[in-house]
Amino acid sequence: MSDRILLVAMLALVALFIAWPIGSMLIRSVQVPVPLSTARLADMTRAALAVLPGDRGTALPARWAAEAAPRPRMEAIAAAFALNGLDVPWDRAAAFDRQIPAAEQALAGLAPDLRARVTEDLPLAVAMLHKRAVLVHLAGDALAPATREALRSGQTITIGIDHYSRVAREHRLRAAGLNSLLLATTTTVITTMLAFLAAFGISRGLVAGAGLARFGLLVPLVSPPVVVATAAVLLFGRNGVITHDLLDRALGWTDAAHDNLYGLGGVLVAQVLSFLPAAFIVFDNLFTRPDGRLDEAAASAGASPWKRFRHVTLPMAQPGIVRAATLVFILSMTDFGNPMVIGRDLPVLAGVLYDEMIGFHNTAFAAAIAVWLIVPALAIALALNRIGGRRRFTSGFGGGDDGGRNRQAGAAMAPPPALRRGFSLLVWSVIAATGVIYATIIAGAFVKVWGRDWGLTPHHFTAMEAVPGFVSSVVGITPVWTSLVVAGIAAPLGGLLAVIAAYLAERHRSALTECMALIILLPAILPGVVFGIGYLTAFNAPFGIRALSLNGTHAVLVLNILFGNMFVGVLAGRALLRRIDRSIDEAAAALGATPVQRIRHVVLPVMRHAAILGALYVFVDGLSTVSAVVFLQGPDIDLAAVAILNAAEGTYYGAACAMSVAILIIVFTVMAAIRLVERGRLPARAAGTNPAAAMGAAMGAV
Repeated sequence: MSDRILLVAMLALVALFIAWPIGSMLIRSVQVPVPLSTARLADMTRAALAVLPGDRGTALPARWAAEAAPRPRMEAIAAAFALNGLDVPWDRAAAFDRQIPAAEQALAGLAPDLRARVTEDLPLAVAMLHKRAVLVHLAGDALAPATREALRSGQTITIGIDHYSRVAREHRLRAAGLNSLLLATTTTVITTMLAFLAAFGISRGLVAGAGLARFGLLVPLVSPPVVVATAAVLLFGRNGVITHDLLDRALGWTDAAHDNLYGLGGVLVAQVLSFLPAAFIVFDNLFTRPDGRLDEAAASAGASPWKRFRHVTLPMAQPGIVRAATLVFILSMTDFGNPMVIGRDLPVLAGVLYDEMIGFHNTAFAAAIAVWLIVPALAIALALNRIGGRRRFTSGFGGGDDGGRNRQAGAAMAPPPALRRGFSLLVWSVIAATGVIYATIIAGAFVKVWGRDWGLTPHHFTAMEAVPGFVSSVVGITPVWTSLVVAGIAAPLGGLLAVIAAYLAERHRSALTECMALIILLPAILPGVVFGIGYLTAFNAPFGIRALSLNGTHAVLVLNILFGNMFVGVLAGRALLRRIDRSIDEAAAALGATPVQRIRHVVLPVMRHAAILGALYVFVDGLSTVSAVVFLQGPDIDLAAVAILNAAEGTYYGAACAMSVAILIIVFTVMAAIRLVERGRLPARAAGTNPAAAMGAAMGAV
C-alpha cells in the first residue's frame, strides 16, 4: 500500500464520518416542508392508482367516494372544483355544518358539462385527500421512496429559512433564547475571570502547591455529565443537606421549599464549576509558554505589579481570553443537562432542542436551533478578534542564554505575601468546592434515599429497587458496562487513526492534507450536539438506502465517539512529529519498507505517547459525553452518560451517583495504569507526565 492509497483512504474516512454528517445537519436545517399543490397531489395519486393490479385503480376510488362521510365529501368537492379550475363559491372558513349543504348546492348549480367533470374527479379527490396512507401501503415498492413519502405526507421539501426565523417569531422560543444568552454571557464572564486568575496564579508561583492545584482543577475534565448539578441538588435542593436539614430544620433560618438553588442561580453555579477546567486549560497553556523576560523588563523599568499586569499580561493574554470566552459561551449555550436537572422552570434553547429531538423527532428544526446556539459565540469571537487585530503584541525576545537577567528586576517581581494568600485562597476554594461535589456524589451512591433514609446500601450499584418502594429507571450500573464496551472499541481505533492522520498531515504536507487536518478539527470547534444531529441525519438512510442505516446501533455510537474526538491525538501527533527528524522515515523507505511497515515499526513506536493520549481522550469522552450520543442510542442501548442525565432528571439520585462513581473509578484506574506503563518505558523526565494534564495541554492547542 503506497502513501497515496493510505492518504485517499484517510480522506475518505474523514469526509464520510466528519464532513458529511456536519454538511447533512446544515442541509437538513434549511429543508422546509410545504404542502403539495392540488394539481401535483392529484398527479401523484393518479400515478399510485395506476400501479394497482387489475381494476383496483378505478374500483377503489369509486367505493371510497360512495362511502365518504359528509365532511370528507365536502372537502373532496372543493378539491374537484380546484382541479377543474373553478373557484370554490362557498365560505371555506364557515362551520362544517354550513359548508356541507353549500357544497352540494354549488355542485348541483353547475352547468351539466362542468358538473360531469367535477363529479368524475370526486373519487380521485377523495383518494388524494383522505386515503393517501392506504394508497401508499397498497402501492408498496412500486413507488419510489421519495414519492411514497411525499404522497403519504402531502408535502414536498423546499429550501428556506423558516426553521431559523421560527426562533424569532415564537414567544416561547424568544424567551428561551434570551435566557440562554443571559446565562451564557454571565457564565462566560465569571468562568473566564476565574480561569484566568487561577492559571495566572499557578503559572506565576502565586498559589501554594501549584502542581497539585493544577491537577485538582483538571480532574473534573473526566467527570460524567451533570455531576455538579446533581451534587448541588443533593446539597442545596428542596431536600438538600444544607438547605433543608441544616438551614431549615436545624436552624430555622430559611424555608427550603422556596430558598434553594433551583433556577437561574443554580444553573449558573453548576455551569461555572463544570466549564472552569476547559477555560483553565486555555490559559494554562498560554501562561506556561512565555519565558517571563518581558515581565522582568517591565519590572526593571520600575513598573508596579498592577502596571505589569495591565500593560503586559492582559494584552499578551488577549488571544487566550477570546478563545476561552468563546469556548465557555458555546458550552453554556449548548448545555441542556444542567438546566434540565437544576433549572426546572428555566427554558433555554438547548432544552428546546432536546425536547424537539426526543419528544417530537423534529430533526430539521432541532438542526436550525443547533446552528443558532453557536452563531452568537462565533459572532462575539469574530468581533473580539477584529478589535484585537488592530493591536499586535510581541515579547521581542529571541531564544538564547538569559543568564544576564537583572537581579534587581527579579527582586522587583517578587509578589507581596498578601497577593500569594489571595490567589491561593481563590484557587483552593474552587478545588475545595470540587472536592465537596465529589464527596457528595460518593455519599449519594451509598445512601438509601437522600434526605429521607440515611441508611447505607450498595444496591444502587446492583439492583433496580435499591430501597423497597423506590424504584429507579435503571438496573444498577448496567449502562456503565455498555459505555465501557463502546468506548473500549472506539479508543484504540481513535488512537491509531489519529497517529496515521498526523503522520500523513505532517510528512506529506499539501493543501489536501491541511484540508483533512482542518476537517478533523471541526468536532473540536463545533459543539457535540451539532455532531450528534449530523450523524442522525447522515446515517438514517445513507445514500437513500435504509438497509445501510446505522442509527440506534452500537456502530454509530463508536463512529461518533471515535471521529468526534480523534483531533486530540492528531494535534499531539503533529506536535511530536515536528520534533522528530524526517530522515528516520526516509531511511526506512530507502530500505524498502512499505508505508504500513513504516507506520508499524517506525511511526507507532516513536509516536506511542501521542497514540496513547489520543486513545485516552476518546475513551474518557466515550464514557462521559452526552450531547452527541443522546440522540443516537437505540431503545435497546443505554449509555451511562444518558442514563445519568435521565436518572438525575427523574430524581433517581442514588442511581445517578452510583453510575458516576463507577465511571470515575474506571477512568482514574485507566489513567493510573497508563502512567505506570509510561513510567516503565519513558525517560525519567517524561515519566512524570500526568495523563490528565497532558490531555488538557493537547486540548488547549485547539
